[in-house]
Amino acid sequence: MLLDPGIAAILDQANAATAAPIRTTDPDILREAQRTLAAAAASEPLQVGSVQDGTVPGPEGGIPVRIHRPDAEGPLPTVVFFHGGGWITGDLDSHDLVTRRLCRDAGAAVVAVHYRRSPERPFPAPYDDCLAVARHIADHINDYGARRDRLAVAGDSAGANLAAVIAQTFRDEDRPLAAQLLAYPVTDFDGNHPSRTENATGYMLTAENIADIQYLYAGDDPAVRGCPRVSPLRAEMLAGLAPAVIGTAQHDPLRDEGLAYAEALKAAGGEVFVRNYAGLIHGFLNMFPVSPAAAAATDELFAQLGQRLGGAA
Repeated sequence: MLLDPGIAAILDQANAATAAPIRTTDPDILREAQRTLAAAAASEPLQVGSVQDGTVPGPEGGIPVRIHRPDAEGPLPTVVFFHGGGWITGDLDSHDLVTRRLCRDAGAAVVAVHYRRSPERPFPAPYDDCLAVARHIADHINDYGARRDRLAVAGDSAGANLAAVIAQTFRDEDRPLAAQLLAYPVTDFDGNHPSRTENATGYMLTAENIADIQYLYAGDDPAVRGCPRVSPLRAEMLAGLAPAVIGTAQHDPLRDEGLAYAEALKAAGGEVFVRNYAGLIHGFLNMFPVSPAAAAATDELFAQLGQRLGGAA
């Protein structure tokens, strides 16, 4: 299937730029380039009930968070959201449209997390920050929605990787989660997945990008790269995890490992909704303002999460 036209326009802009290798580029340059590209798909902020910036205690000081609340009365479900960006780029602003829409569509309080990033702070720092925030929200749920039985984690790309490993950690700690939303997740650093070759170039995220990003996050030690906190597909046990909503994109080098994770969760007896979206590329959640196909995919994924959370009490 051909690319969605709205996606193709963004891709043309991205491919027109000469990109230096991620491994040897100043991360601040990468972050500025990401902000420029995000601006091409931006729209006016979606209205929600309230938006408040704050911090949550973390391993090395306060972790920035942004709390979105819908215009609804009574106790609410809560979603802890981890942004994508290869553990290098991305922040509370880069995904503000996404988290506002998630808040509105799922009828949930959404706590977006800005964790420490690589290469300055590689694994396990991002994981440690995300786990600290998720635990804090769970332990202080009355301040963040107040429905103790309706807490979820969510993320896209690297953030989906973090959401998946937090879901596994919560299961191991006997902490309940109502759901996990994983958009085009990274699940297997060193697996042999055909989409890594099929979509290696031409679709914004390249196989070379992935190799550099993963090296900067987790180095080259196979024991680290293959551990469940980095490659959640390689966990010894995948039973007992929160119901999963997983979305992948046809033209994404990470497509097959996301689908493999969905199938592994199903094989372990888990409840899984999974959809591979035709015509889309990696990062489509951020592209809903310019792509009807991305908007439809975002609609479905957020609706599926909302169904598992049940909305306001």
